[in-house]
Amino acid sequence: MILAAGFGKRISPLTLSNPKPLLKIGQETLLSNTIKFLELAGIKHLVINVHYLGEKIIDYIKKNKFKVNIEVVEEKEKILDTGGGVLNVIKYFSDKPFIIINPDTIWNHDYLKDLKLMEKKFIENKKNKCSLMLVNKNKSFDKNINGDFNLKNDLINRKNNDDLKYIFSGLQIITPEAFSDIDSEVFSMNKIWDKLIKKNELYGVESNINFLHVSTLDIYKKLLKII
Repeated sequence: MILAAGFGKRISPLTLSNPKPLLKIGQETLLSNTIKFLELAGIKHLVINVHYLGEKIIDYIKKNKFKVNIEVVEEKEKILDTGGGVLNVIKYFSDKPFIIINPDTIWNHDYLKDLKLMEKKFIENKKNKCSLMLVNKNKSFDKNINGDFNLKNDLINRKNNDDLKYIFSGLQIITPEAFSDIDSEVFSMNKIWDKLIKKNELYGVESNINFLHVSTLDIYKKLLKII
């Protein structure tokens, strides 16, 4: 699943008339770059949620011939946030684990090795309901991004909030079971993660790839100069 419903407010005014996933980075848009990364990973079926300027994303997908089967789900009445957006499309994944990915990160083929490691560890650990790809904040191009988590022995925690060393890269593997006791319609994925952290059941894999992420307008402009 690609999360593509957000407003992109931190990139305004570029997103006043164009949804953030359609911003160009090099020769690709953020969305096409993510789709092509998933194609390289062997993904055959994608679900993309849209809300803000969603019709432009739908039109873009129709005009571009990607190698994967793509289902677009519109959040028409209101935006459901990250967790609510996933729960809204959970039926597409039956009871099988699936990948959730954020197109704001500049994904490249180097991440394929990290993804394969995540898949391997996820399969081997029968308790695993959710695994996040993390990166040390020292590797972030945007030095103003705060850490999200700490990581020890493959387990994620948020202890010592003043010294969180790892950033969520924007890629996770999760099972529909992780959403089984959620009764909210609009909620953040943090609700799922915090629940699993309390049970010592949120796992992480560290990536050592330099983290390029379109976080703000200033960072976007700087990334355009190097990509």
